[in-house]
Amino acid sequence: MSNFLAFRKRARFYLLPILAILIFSWIAVVSLSCRYYKLERQLDPDNKDWLDRVRYIITKDEQHAFLDLPNEEKEEFKEEFWKRRDPDPDTEENEFKLEYEDRLDQADELFLSEGKPGYLTDRGRIYILFGPPMDRITNPMGTTSQTRCQEIWYYGNFPVVFIDETCTGSFRLVTYDLTSIRSFNLNYMHELNMAQASAQQTIVGRVEEFKYDWRVEKSLVTDDRIEGTIHISMPYSNIWFSEDVGKLRTTLSAHLELKNAEGALVWEHDSSYPIETNEDELKDLKGKEYEIEIPFVLEKEIESLRGGMNKLYAVLTNETGGDEVKKVMDFEI
Repeated sequence: MSNFLAFRKRARFYLLPILAILIFSWIAVVSLSCRYYKLERQLDPDNKDWLDRVRYIITKDEQHAFLDLPNEEKEEFKEEFWKRRDPDPDTEENEFKLEYEDRLDQADELFLSEGKPGYLTDRGRIYILFGPPMDRITNPMGTTSQTRCQEIWYYGNFPVVFIDETCTGSFRLVTYDLTSIRSFNLNYMHELNMAQASAQQTIVGRVEEFKYDWRVEKSLVTDDRIEGTIHISMPYSNIWFSEDVGKLRTTLSAHLELKNAEGALVWEHDSSYPIETNEDELKDLKGKEYEIEIPFVLEKEIESLRGGMNKLYAVLTNETGGDEVKKVMDFEI
């Protein structure tokens, strides 16, 4: 019995820290999701409509980057978004964009009966991503043994099945594994283009899109002084490095601005962070994050911040490769 009790104590000793880490990670993920949900709800109608229409091809990282940007930067993001998907940048037209937008318009025309835009329906989504089916079989009410309305779309020999359980015109996709028709996927052009660019890449260390997370921690808030730290972190795998005599080097530059509700500049900061490593060390750093801590002290114009609607802007630049990511967040006191 004593051995069993000792085992329980040891198990509790090891499991409690693990449980705490899991709970903390879950809270962090939920908090991040809530922040982006809030940012999406704050979008103006034009930007919300754009995000809705590219929902099938935008990556999660791109979506977060778009939501983090101040409104005046979002149009430039949209232009770059389509440029990254241009299969032949030397031509005047972006064939990928034209094809995608054409399929959106066709989906809106073809699938009008479900009480929402055609491109937001299940049939619209499949039509946009995989194109028109090679064959389409419709079964009106009463023609099947289960007396359900259904449509079957064929891509080659692979069937994609939609069912309208109430026969009111609302079709639900019931074919969940679409692996067999991957070759029809509209994303293929983009993936092929990115694969070719990656194969030609001469800068070492580029694996994922340059991105970072950030948060503000206030340590002191009084009537005449505010102190705190801005924490910035990013995976090492997202950082570009240039190779120089067996060393991998780059510099990250951070520019931050705090503006009040009227847009007046209250605080500004610039700093640079040189990073030097080698290929072996970089392999060991895989899965780890590079962290930056920027302290701030506010002693002027504090009263102008008390009304709320303040904005903190951040621009982080990876000097190797020239990647620049801009973000904005609310700053409340």
